[in-house]
Amino acid sequence: MSETSAGDVAATAVVVAAAGWRRAGIAGAAIGVIAAGAAAGVAVERLTVGRGMRKKARLALDASGPYGSLRGIPGRAVADDGTELYYEVDEVEATGTGRSGMKPGASSSRRRRLFGRKAPGPVTVVFSHGYCLGQDSWHFQRAALRGLVRTVHWDQRSHGRSERGRAQAEGVPVGIDQLGRDLKAVIDAAAPDGPLVLVGHSMGGMTMMALADRYPELIRDRVAAVAFVGTSSGKLGEVNFGLPVAGVNAVRRVLPGVLKALGSQAELVERGRRATADLFAGLIKRYSFGSRDVDPAVSRFAERLIEATPIDVVAEFYPAFTEHDKSGALPAFRDLPVLILAGDKDLVTPSSHSEAIADQLPDAELVIVPDAGHLVMLEHPETVTDRLADLLVRIGAVPAEVS
Repeated sequence: MSETSAGDVAATAVVVAAAGWRRAGIAGAAIGVIAAGAAAGVAVERLTVGRGMRKKARLALDASGPYGSLRGIPGRAVADDGTELYYEVDEVEATGTGRSGMKPGASSSRRRRLFGRKAPGPVTVVFSHGYCLGQDSWHFQRAALRGLVRTVHWDQRSHGRSERGRAQAEGVPVGIDQLGRDLKAVIDAAAPDGPLVLVGHSMGGMTMMALADRYPELIRDRVAAVAFVGTSSGKLGEVNFGLPVAGVNAVRRVLPGVLKALGSQAELVERGRRATADLFAGLIKRYSFGSRDVDPAVSRFAERLIEATPIDVVAEFYPAFTEHDKSGALPAFRDLPVLILAGDKDLVTPSSHSEAIADQLPDAELVIVPDAGHLVMLEHPETVTDRLADLLVRIGAVPAEVS
């Protein structure tokens, strides 16, 4: 899109926003952009399939897709402001047993593929998800590690099954520091002792940095390894989201005010999101994935995750990213095995941000995944899972031979 066409799109949006129900549609389109971690001014190809047919296709994908169906032992941690944070634990299975109808030997087969002929040691892997997502965004990695390694998946405050942030309900701005304290509460409740492996995507990686900033002794004493996936240590205000200069500058000027206004009209905007589902789907695909041949069921799953985040939560969290700067916390990870992984076509947290983290952690393993966007763990799940398994092997979490 040229700078001129970007300006035309913005101008058209302003005019159309003045009209009744269409205002809701434009608001919904704007939220689709933000929820995908993008900005206005995206050209979407004209859809040639009937609206009714597309709706039926979405319903069919929702009914048949297994994504997001994995559940573990539920628990709740309490944050320092009283917010209840929902988490689930997947425990290690005894050798030769199955879970939820799993065939005997299935665990052993997956164990051999991921870890060779060794059994995982007693570590807990804690997965933290990104903005406008939820714990189910780790579906593929959870399925692969399920029963082989103890894992904790949690929903960040105001996301998924966690409670809406109580401090935010009282007008306190949410910040990445708060999320770091939330992660500490989850660890205290779900994994109070033993070695930890921390894995975070996007906002989840930032949450891990905030944890290290506030609790360096926890990192020193208990964390065995960390994995940063598609994340950033700061300077997110400089990201251009693949837009021309004029479009980026316009978005940066108006976005905070637009989000605040939309957040105050949540019901109207939610109707708009539903009315613009097709546009929303196109934006999700552009800003979540880098390849053209993404499984439609996976793409639809990403839509569902993002759609589940209320507009007032979207608006509430957005300012925290422009303020985020945790580069000073990275040295806390310097003596640990670190995996840094990003998609080469990530428009939300570009791979250059992962490279910047690697510059501060020179012994880390840096993996730039070709043909991958922001949701690399959904788009190229085997690559991400195999690298995580390699990390577990590298830290000696597989000490005993399987007989």
